[in-house]
Amino acid sequence: MELQFEGLLLGACTFLTIGIFHPIVVKTEYYFGTRPWWLFLLLGLAGAAGALFVEDLFWSALCGIVGFSSLWTVKELFEQKERVRKGWFPRNPKRKDY
Repeated sequence: MELQFEGLLLGACTFLTIGIFHPIVVKTEYYFGTRPWWLFLLLGLAGAAGALFVEDLFWSALCGIVGFSSLWTVKELFEQKERVRKGWFPRNPKRKDY
């Protein structure tokens, strides 16, 4: 019986991707508001499309994970705006678009 570590590695990559995107959402909303949402949309679509064309299963899955995490970030960015409005996260005093 041969052990397959790719599943564990993909799980760890998924965990890291989610962990990395959380502070990206917070910092993006703090400095730029929701204006860059379309960048995450494009990154998400590129990742999803890349998953279709990458032949290796591991890298294809990783493209899909990053792609869909980016798409989820679009939603989270607008929800972060609401969390800031409610006072749950700090508001950037230098931004005037509130």
